[in-house]
Amino acid sequence: MWIYLSLLTVGFVAVVIYRKFARTLEVAQQYAGPPALPILGNGLWFLNKQPDEFLPIIHKLTSTYGDVVRFWQGPQFTLYVGNPSMIETILTNKHLTDKSGEYDYLSNWLGDGLLLSKRHKWHARRKAITPAFHFKILEQFVDVFDRNAAELVDVLEKHADDGKTFDMFPYVLLYALDVICESAMGTSVNALRNADSEYVRAVKEAAHVSIKRMFDIIRRTSLFYLTPSYQKLRKALKVLHGYTDNVIVSRRNQLMSKTDSGGVSDEFGAKKKDAFLDMLLRTSINGKPLTNLEIREEVDTFMFEGHDTTTSAVVFTLFNLAKHPEIQQKVYDEIVSVIGKDPKEKIELSHLHDLSYTEMAIKETLRLFPSVPLIGRRCVEEITIEGKTIPAGANIIVGIYFMGRDTKYFENPSQFIPERFEGEFSVEKFNPYKYIPFSAGPRNCIGQKFALNEMKSVISKLLRHYEFILPPDSVEEPPLASELILKPHQGVPLQIRHRALN
Repeated sequence: MWIYLSLLTVGFVAVVIYRKFARTLEVAQQYAGPPALPILGNGLWFLNKQPDEFLPIIHKLTSTYGDVVRFWQGPQFTLYVGNPSMIETILTNKHLTDKSGEYDYLSNWLGDGLLLSKRHKWHARRKAITPAFHFKILEQFVDVFDRNAAELVDVLEKHADDGKTFDMFPYVLLYALDVICESAMGTSVNALRNADSEYVRAVKEAAHVSIKRMFDIIRRTSLFYLTPSYQKLRKALKVLHGYTDNVIVSRRNQLMSKTDSGGVSDEFGAKKKDAFLDMLLRTSINGKPLTNLEIREEVDTFMFEGHDTTTSAVVFTLFNLAKHPEIQQKVYDEIVSVIGKDPKEKIELSHLHDLSYTEMAIKETLRLFPSVPLIGRRCVEEITIEGKTIPAGANIIVGIYFMGRDTKYFENPSQFIPERFEGEFSVEKFNPYKYIPFSAGPRNCIGQKFALNEMKSVISKLLRHYEFILPPDSVEEPPLASELILKPHQGVPLQIRHRALN
């Protein structure tokens, strides 16, 4: 009897899975795409590929099949979309707010933070956290940007005027880590001055292992937990989670003990400015305060999303300005006209608002080198878009990088022209979904104003001190690696020399 029931159950489950897969196969025929092998699909295309090989594979697919392409990652149906009108429908659809499966490999680190959380939990968290990014609150972080940018200037001094080439990426990465730690937790890790600290090494290790899982067929499975890489991740996360947990407990105790005196004071008795953590400690959902674990998830998410993305944007902007000295001069002239020639002059929020051409240069860089080149969504229910069906369970890849370089959407897309983003004729105003470096729709980047202000602040500080120069043997464009974040595969070699102050 039990054997019969077990066989019946197994048979029923098999029929359900078959029908679901048969429906997916039927729907897949609507889309162009490469032939696929049974079970493996097109998985061999991606098998153990390195991050610098991923964008060329997608480019090959789109060149052959157009801007909407279906392919199979094993039995997983995946749809690449590079069509702005279809992307608009996808990114604004309530059934498509969940992130695709690739993001799951960050869950050991980030838990259910804003990047990874799904539908109802994500909606509640987003609503609760949004006030922390109000423009009036963002003003208090300008001093953090400026002080840490001054540190970056000092650290780079050893490279000035020596005519030697160096990689700019690791320096900006450490600067961004200092900024995001101070902004998120109100603490300093002094990454620029102590690049080999336990915390900095843990951040790099956790990011490296988590991202590597996306490109390794073995590490994508549960076998990952038997590998040395998992032990490295555990060790790194013990440091990162322990650091965040200690700061949360300390800050919560301080806030509770200082309630009657009107807030937490620093060592000199002045009222301490709020970090992102402080706002989370005062945040509640449905009348319940966030737990320490929930706060850690959001702080760690802010940390992860806030340092790599900014580093990518700043470094590629400096590369473009070095490549186009006439545009670098225009940016510098604007900075001097707004802030003044004194390179030590502190930057204010009002200055950042007035750096319009600098912002154009950053936006044009993000068109060519979006910090997040591809974003993923999971379809939780079958939907129809532009007369075609996307099956439940499908992964959708939105091609931000390729849209920015498509002649259908941008004239002379390979050219660096900041004026594309000028005034009423800005490309952002004519179909904004063809330019989405911060994503779009309800799940867009919550910290994009913070990020733009940080970028303008550090670039204006650097350009007041140094001129950025491409070395004579520089390539037209640095080789790119597409992880979750777009990075230069072999760094961004630059030279710097002091500005002549007249």
